[in-house]
Amino acid sequence: MSERYAYVMMIREKWWNEFRRLNRAGKTVHSYVRKGPAPPKEANLIFFYVVKPVGEIQGYAEFQERLFGNAEELCKNFGHESCLESKDAYYKLMKGGQKATFIRFKDLQEASKPVPLNNLLTMLVTNKIGRKGFYVNKEIAHKLIRMME
Repeated sequence: MSERYAYVMMIREKWWNEFRRLNRAGKTVHSYVRKGPAPPKEANLIFFYVVKPVGEIQGYAEFQERLFGNAEELCKNFGHESCLESKDAYYKLMKGGQKATFIRFKDLQEASKPVPLNNLLTMLVTNKIGRKGFYVNKEIAHKLIRMME
């Protein structure tokens, strides 16, 4: 069983709400943009942990790929998949950074029952989680999906 089956990604509430809005509008492929190199490099699924004040896993999607490289080129080729409304918003996010990561995913699923942080910590048998996210194995990933249904 792969220990890197799924990745739990930290995401701000404003970006999560934008992905939800775009998904409901019919957009099927999305890109989450980060300045510099960012995980995951490989996974089957991405879980979206919406950080404070929410503190819940609020959905998941099928991981497509992670693209890392020249910020300008990635914006030109994949910027339409992000939830940034303009190139100006993209450049503001990059704050002059020359390299960017686009985390591409599809089939976004919103949880009907979001998983609170305490439940996640109990499942992982820990009292804290990584600030940039972390991988989980297939068993944990399927438990999370069942908890969200």
